[in-house]
Amino acid sequence: MKKLSVFLGGTCGSSTWREELIDKLDSSLIEVFNPVVEDWTPECQEIEDLHRQEDDICLYTITPEGEGFYSFVEVTDDSNKRPEKTILCVLPNANGKEFEGHTKKCVLKTMKLVAENGVLVFDNLDSLAGYLNSYMIKDYVRVKK
Repeated sequence: MKKLSVFLGGTCGSSTWREELIDKLDSSLIEVFNPVVEDWTPECQEIEDLHRQEDDICLYTITPEGEGFYSFVEVTDDSNKRPEKTILCVLPNANGKEFEGHTKKCVLKTMKLVAENGVLVFDNLDSLAGYLNSYMIKDYVRVKK
């Protein structure tokens, strides 16, 4: 049986959301691509771009630990081009940080915008993992066997 492939986009740096999520996923059903590497090269960008195009799910998890806005751009782009395979998870609190002020307004507006495009939006890793694990059991196996 083919595993569900999930691209793990979103907040990088010292954020631990990827490891936390991977621990919650059923590895017998789900294969993840973690684009975070120690030494970023043009080849790494090509591999990441390929996964964004070809993986079954493009997941973007955004936390207040992020320093840039590229993940917001990516999830918005994918919400327009591939809403059926895009998922957004925004963790409002992470490692003692939280979104505040104008950034919080932007995050909430992005969540609303991508949801209006048909993207599923989560605000915690437990619900996200539950959805991904049940997606495999209920939808993926039955439809794409």
